[in-house]
Amino acid sequence: MPLFYQHNIDDTTRIAVWKIEEPEAFFLEKVPVKKDVRHPYKRLQHLAGRYLFLIIFDDFPLDEIEIADTRKPFLPTEKYHFSISHCGNYAAAIGSSTDRVGVDVELETPRLYTISHKFLNPEETAFLAGWEHLTQLHLQLTTILWSCKEAVFKWYGDGGMDFRKDVWLSGPLTFRSNELIDLPFTFNKGTEQKIQMEARIFNPLVLAWIKTPA
Repeated sequence: MPLFYQHNIDDTTRIAVWKIEEPEAFFLEKVPVKKDVRHPYKRLQHLAGRYLFLIIFDDFPLDEIEIADTRKPFLPTEKYHFSISHCGNYAAAIGSSTDRVGVDVELETPRLYTISHKFLNPEETAFLAGWEHLTQLHLQLTTILWSCKEAVFKWYGDGGMDFRKDVWLSGPLTFRSNELIDLPFTFNKGTEQKIQMEARIFNPLVLAWIKTPA
């Protein structure tokens, strides 16, 4: 079973990553299909993401998931707050019975440099410039900033977010002994809010998430 990573963030919030190696039939044994996903691989990612919820919470009501007008999946009962991400052969999921959450998983790729002007503000660009002499770490940190902002986008859930102006890195990174990275961000869609992000590097994969009280 290719459970790539699992972490209990606290007593009520859990996260996991799955490396997709199974055929669709493996997931269909436990995952109901309510979304019309026609592309075979997109459908496989869709199923793997939902399958993860049965790993982190064995009572997760998959058949109750609905999709909001903003395309954000949710449970009408709010028994769990949750978020899903897919990238390549990986799917990630985070769920919590108490907190609003967002997750993003990304593969490190130099392609991010070509779009960095779309998600990095001048201060973040200057911060990353200080790491250019460490080529691999520079790419990893660039990927982390992108992944953090994607996770915030999913946490926010209402769309219309400017990645350069509405959310930004607002303090130093802390590299912890358990391989997690703490990143302080500021989010502002009308009201400024300090938020704490966490990330982990699994070369060549990056995972980032956020949780705040619901």
